[in-house]
Amino acid sequence: MALKGNLRDFSTTQLLNLINLARKTGTLTIVPGAPAPGAPAHSDQMAQMSFRGGKLIYASLDESSNGNLAAVLQRAGKLSAEQARFIEQRAQGTSEKQLGHLLIQAAYVTQSDIIQSVRQNILDTVYKLFTWSDGLFRFDANQMPPGDRITIPIDLESVIMEGSRRLKEWERLQEELPDLDISLRFTDKPDARLRNINLTVQEWRVVSFINPRNTIRQIGKANNLSDFEIRRIVYGLLQAGLIEIVPQPKPAPPTPLPQAGKQRSLPEPKPMEPAVKGSVVRRLINRIRSL
Repeated sequence: MALKGNLRDFSTTQLLNLINLARKTGTLTIVPGAPAPGAPAHSDQMAQMSFRGGKLIYASLDESSNGNLAAVLQRAGKLSAEQARFIEQRAQGTSEKQLGHLLIQAAYVTQSDIIQSVRQNILDTVYKLFTWSDGLFRFDANQMPPGDRITIPIDLESVIMEGSRRLKEWERLQEELPDLDISLRFTDKPDARLRNINLTVQEWRVVSFINPRNTIRQIGKANNLSDFEIRRIVYGLLQAGLIEIVPQPKPAPPTPLPQAGKQRSLPEPKPMEPAVKGSVVRRLINRIRSL
């Protein structure tokens, strides 16, 4: 019988702990619900994680192209965007393992490149799931990923520790950078500062997109970075004094409207002259009649 439940009652961390301690073999499927306030949106993605003897061996999200081997190698910096597009076109119908073998034979990448890139892709996928606080899960014992997939055994203890650390870091970054729809610009003399600091490949890519016309969210999407990853990079660049947030124009103060129920008092109308004259005439007539 499959283990079923909701992440509201049993978190990703608790599920991985259970699988690790019980040395489970099988596949955990998670269909997300609504994200928690401030958590990254995950649309309608379905996540799958496979385990053998309590070790993580495979993970995927329902993303059309981000899970194929060419895209994984491109994100790891092992293939250029042009090479990845060419390989995807030529490799249609080829299994993941066959494609990896062909790429090694053609000297595009090494076996070590593939193992490291696939491993990092598995970890990046699982780390995203730590921020999912709502959704249905199901663990099917002894169910394995398709045989043509590349699997890498990874100890769950390190995954749980790093995932928990990232969750706390995510909460802090959410407080520091709650809005991703703001723009960035370089501080004074950024070239001199950049020469004195070591940046990763991802950080250099983000730096190349810094422009007041680009929002943080747009920069993240252009570099295939999650909300967590782009927040962490931008926060680091801000702390280093390399960039700053473009000040947002202050909205014009609203025009005050008259409060409901309070109307302007109008002066009392003056009696019309014809009415006064009419009353005088009536008094005169009455006086005459009384004579």
